[in-house]
Amino acid sequence: MRQITVFQLSCIGISLFITFLLVFAIASLFLVPDLEDVWKNLWSDEMRFSLKLSMLTGIVSTLMVMVFALPIGYALSRFDFPFKGFVKTILDLPVAFPELVLGLCLLLLFGNTLVGEVFRRLSVDLVFTKQGIVAAQFFTALPYASRILKSTFDYINPRLEFVSRSLGYTQRETFFNVSLPLAKNGILAATVISFARCIGTFGTVLILAGGTYMKTEVLPMTLYLNISYGNMGMALTSGIVLTTVSFIAIFIFEKAEVGI
Repeated sequence: MRQITVFQLSCIGISLFITFLLVFAIASLFLVPDLEDVWKNLWSDEMRFSLKLSMLTGIVSTLMVMVFALPIGYALSRFDFPFKGFVKTILDLPVAFPELVLGLCLLLLFGNTLVGEVFRRLSVDLVFTKQGIVAAQFFTALPYASRILKSTFDYINPRLEFVSRSLGYTQRETFFNVSLPLAKNGILAATVISFARCIGTFGTVLILAGGTYMKTEVLPMTLYLNISYGNMGMALTSGIVLTTVSFIAIFIFEKAEVGI
């Protein structure tokens, strides 16, 4: 039997300690509130509006993220092109950005600028609107999906694609018939994580779309607004819903990651 060293015990002990702290912190969210109050808040007009808006914008944003993240992840994994390192750095930058800073950048971009005017002429107003929620969620979640998909394509042996090309398939046909089926677990993981990020986005949505009651009020905004009002019951209920969504997303991600 292999002897466990002091170093191993230290690493395991620290892991367990932090895990227990997080478990107790998350458990308190479910144990502190009155269940009757939570149930009543779940069926309130505000919560139903917030949940419906979060799900609708989250689904739309996730679909948009995946449409762009797939070619981005594939390009970064398979192709060499000028300024590739710069492109990768810029695409990853929102991961390190505070969400408030990203929201401010988007507000300046889509505000009274040429870009904003172009979008408004197309009847797409992204400042303090529901459309702005989608834009905020999109730019927040895109870097995560792109990184997951790049890693996914990195794990796929390029020789399989070379064989497909040697049999007469075009690059596009190889991508859709070989690369995408092999990347299905990574695509699932990226989709789930993107949806969780979209649902949980707060700072970017607050700055770009605003935190208007029953207008641009998504679940994180419900939590924020009700804490500000002192309505802890509604704030805790929205926190429980967000935690549940995140838990399901991480569970599916872990299952999908096994097959990557």
